[in-house]
Amino acid sequence: MEILAYKRHLYFVYLSIFPLMVCSGIVYSILALYIKELGASTSQIGLIFTLGSLSGVIAAPVFGRLSDKIGRKPILVASMAIFFVVFLLYSSAGTFLEIFPIQALEGIGWSALGATTSALIADIAPPNIRGTAMGMYNMTWYLGWVIGPALGGWLAEVLGFKNTFIICSILIVFGFLMAFKFIKEPVLNESNR
Repeated sequence: MEILAYKRHLYFVYLSIFPLMVCSGIVYSILALYIKELGASTSQIGLIFTLGSLSGVIAAPVFGRLSDKIGRKPILVASMAIFFVVFLLYSSAGTFLEIFPIQALEGIGWSALGATTSALIADIAPPNIRGTAMGMYNMTWYLGWVIGPALGGWLAEVLGFKNTFIICSILIVFGFLMAFKFIKEPVLNESNR
């Protein structure tokens, strides 16, 4: 019974992040094109993405420490809320200059997700299947990135960039609700260490 419980918990983690992975595949297949449409030069697009990565570099250790103090689930749920806001903000941007702070916020969201989800999976999975559990987590990422880019290109072509970002915000709500309802903070014991 205990084996079924931790496996079920792991699958809830994978299912919760899957909408975000699809949306990230959607967004990153069209974001540079969208920023260019908003008037950015190629070098400005590079600077925008650099800022997102830089904010993630700064925020990642903070979220790692915070997840050790208050738990993994609150940070995971907060990261999904950040992505919901980020995608809505992308849809409402009027100029490429507005993308700079949005990209910085997105970098913070990625750092929160990255610092906690791997730790959460390691907390849930017993040592003898941690590699398998992490492999499934990575598969979830890649599966989202298999579906997302093709879907993003099609949606942007049919509905436009802004509507595509709104759709992504809506999809994130499903992952957020699933994480909020079904993911539980693991209780660590010697078998988890």
